[in-house]
Amino acid sequence: MTNWRWWLCSLLFVATTVNYLDRQVLSLTYEEFIKPEFHWTDADYGTITSFFSIFYAIACLFAGKFVDWMGTKKGYLIAIGVWSAGACLHAATGWATTHIVGLGSVGAMKAVEAGSNAALAISTTGVYLFLLCRGILALGEAGNFPAAIKVTAEYFPKKDRAFSTSIFNAGASVGALAAPLCIPPLAKALGWEWAFVIIGGLGFIWMFFWAFMYDKPEDSKHVNEAELEYIHQDDAAEAAEKAAVAAQKGIPMIQCFKYKQTWSFIFGKFFTDGVWWFFLFWAPSYFSNQFGAPATSGLGQALIFTLYAIVTVVSIFGGYLPKIFVDKKGMNPYAGRMLAMLIFAFFPLASLFAQPLGVHFNSPWWPAILIGLAAAGHQAWSANLFSTVGDMFPKSAIATITGIGAMAGGLGSMIIQKVAGNLFTYAENAGSAFTFMGFEGKPAGYFMVFCFCGVAYLIAWAIMKSLVPKYKPIEI
Repeated sequence: MTNWRWWLCSLLFVATTVNYLDRQVLSLTYEEFIKPEFHWTDADYGTITSFFSIFYAIACLFAGKFVDWMGTKKGYLIAIGVWSAGACLHAATGWATTHIVGLGSVGAMKAVEAGSNAALAISTTGVYLFLLCRGILALGEAGNFPAAIKVTAEYFPKKDRAFSTSIFNAGASVGALAAPLCIPPLAKALGWEWAFVIIGGLGFIWMFFWAFMYDKPEDSKHVNEAELEYIHQDDAAEAAEKAAVAAQKGIPMIQCFKYKQTWSFIFGKFFTDGVWWFFLFWAPSYFSNQFGAPATSGLGQALIFTLYAIVTVVSIFGGYLPKIFVDKKGMNPYAGRMLAMLIFAFFPLASLFAQPLGVHFNSPWWPAILIGLAAAGHQAWSANLFSTVGDMFPKSAIATITGIGAMAGGLGSMIIQKVAGNLFTYAENAGSAFTFMGFEGKPAGYFMVFCFCGVAYLIAWAIMKSLVPKYKPIEI
């Protein structure tokens, strides 16, 4: 039997790795390169990251339908082509800003007096140009997971799909780990623009391989009869399952909001998704501002790498804990999942101690380790949160409820990004006049957001448990 399906799975892994690399270039170049060049404040950066969060969530609602409509091959090519173009376009924002505001060069843009009308014009123009680029990036990136999941359904029997999905999804962790090791050195050596171009260009290289390697299993010259038979071993059972799903009565979207189970999922996503995106977008800036460890330094790279290494290792066990409760304790799947989520909801409390211990010991390693534990708790929480939809809703409504939850998570993320950016700018300008629990100025602002991140999951769990205290599936 040939094993062409695993070669395609490796392509999915590479695409997901590039996906996470592309979205992290901004956070790893913002503080040292982009912020001084465009005369930005943290409020400007918060505007850009909040826009990406909500636009990505909106795009996710339609990405799956688009891939189904275009087909897997064309749909994936278009998705990665759009996001790679959006990533590369970031490099032109400095050039475009100089022409729009009437300056001769990027050097002249940097030399403009801070706080002047010219600096405001540069800042505003740069923000709008980055919003355009981030929108294109988000539009394309939204297609990655729907397309990748569709490929696994086409090329793998049911018994192998969870394993193949875990392989390509590991690209998210690998991308997060690789980003601090490659992006800051590129920006330092060649300029931040080339970091966007080189990382974004990886997607175009991937497109070349995808165009020549992917065909449907029946049409692929690399798949022999034995592998094709192996791939299609579940066809009869899946046909019966699809017929049963088609026979189920669907739930109109507006009617979904009548169920407490829907609101349980909405609140679970709304309170917690933004925490993950906050750490993803702001951690490099935090280490640079608070501890003088910029992303281009060896220490800064080591801190970010350590943070995501902890996330990768610890979060692997997130899916196993409910299984233990179900198999060993005899709990129903929903009860086991909720108990696991309660345990994982305590992990983010570690972020409450990140700032105090980091300042007390004058070491950024405490925040890196504690934020890593908090972020790992999120990944484990999130995996189980998605599974509650399948526990409570019929298959005909799962996609609809998941889309509603994605929108709620995007909205929550947009709010925390915008509030954090404005808070950090205000706290920095206020200096010692702004205090919070013994911290002054910008460190006080960071600690305030860390406090919210620490308790957000327990708040979400309490709301979910009050709305759906016991297992109660929706019956139509």
